Amino acid sequence: MDDAWTAVRQLAGGAPLREAIGVRDSAECWVALDLAVRWLPPDDLPVYAPPDGRSLRWDWNTPLPTFRRARARAAETEPATAIALCHPDGRVREAALDRVSRYPDLLPLLVVRCADWAAPVRERARALLASVEGAALVPQAELILLLGRRERGGYAVELLGRVLREGPAEALAPLLVSTDRATLRLGHRVAAERGLMPPLRLARIAACSGDVVLQDLCAEAAIAAVREQGHDDGVLGVLLSARPPRVRAAGVTALRRAGRYEEARAYLADRSGVVRACARYVVRQGGTDPLPLYRALCTGGSVLPGAAAGLGECGDRKADADADTLWALVRHPDPAVRAQAVTGLRALDAVTREGLTPLLDDPSPAVVRAATGALLPHADEFPVAWLRERDAPGSRRAVRVAARRLLWAAGRPRVG
Repeated sequence: MDDAWTAVRQLAGGAPLREAIGVRDSAECWVALDLAVRWLPPDDLPVYAPPDGRSLRWDWNTPLPTFRRARARAAETEPATAIALCHPDGRVREAALDRVSRYPDLLPLLVVRCADWAAPVRERARALLASVEGAALVPQAELILLLGRRERGGYAVELLGRVLREGPAEALAPLLVSTDRATLRLGHRVAAERGLMPPLRLARIAACSGDVVLQDLCAEAAIAAVREQGHDDGVLGVLLSARPPRVRAAGVTALRRAGRYEEARAYLADRSGVVRACARYVVRQGGTDPLPLYRALCTGGSVLPGAAAGLGECGDRKADADADTLWALVRHPDPAVRAQAVTGLRALDAVTREGLTPLLDDPSPAVVRAATGALLPHADEFPVAWLRERDAPGSRRAVRVAARRLLWAAGRPRVG
């Protein structure tokens, strides 16, 4: 906001808009400028010199007729028009809108006025924005989407969407590399809808993106394109090997439509629960019950952590065999397997205080955390003195945290 105050004072002194804004030309910058002008201190009001040589102070309380008659020429400069577009008086803002066409750099403020609370200002601004060429509107995408969060900001968003969907494909290029999250999402959404990006590229974007919305959008678009084209071209392979779980899950689910049910078995022991759930669904669709597969995965010589969790997720609660298998894995040498075995026991509702209490001293903090979470419903069964002893300064950090969590759950928080 301090930058906005500086920009307003520079505009009040007659500085060109680009000089006042400088490198701060961002969506937030224009919104902040609009707010700053409305709160400009009286002592900082701009002074102008009309052509007749009279010194003129901009009176912020001047009625509209006086503004139009005596002050119009004073407001014809770019900085004065910028300030007038943000004036607290809606009549002044409305009158200044007709000056925007003379100064292309004022287009962002025209976008701001399209979400104005005053209906006359808003309607006039929207009519002017509708006449702007689409090529000039695209660079304002970030600002338009930011203002779209406002109650009256939908018009410009709809206009931008129409421009992007009906305009040349080249117009989307800046949006596809934007650093603004909302702009980036919109660009990829429109590009996917128009079929402007090959499915393999969409799959790679989904696999590499850190934005979960973009992951879902691009993964779904890539799968839809593969389904429409009738051939894979390595798209599913990219999705299945992606690091984000959501993308892998989309790839596993797509195996069903492709009729590749057997390939889903490899993801039954995935480290992500959502991927395991998708894999079980596809395996079942192929006519195979995943439970026997999990039982085999958990009794072999090499057990994957995800297999232990998966057995708990689809195991038989009425039978003791699956719970016994997981209790055996609680003593597995791999700490990841031990932690996931505890997770599986929780899913089977087979947790006992006696069985998991030894894990509160496990050398792995991850196992201690898993055991603590499973034992919270049994917290009142622990002796309070025993828990307080474990909260001593000499205990390992994981043990102290576990003791405090159990004390809190038992209604005996630490004092001091």
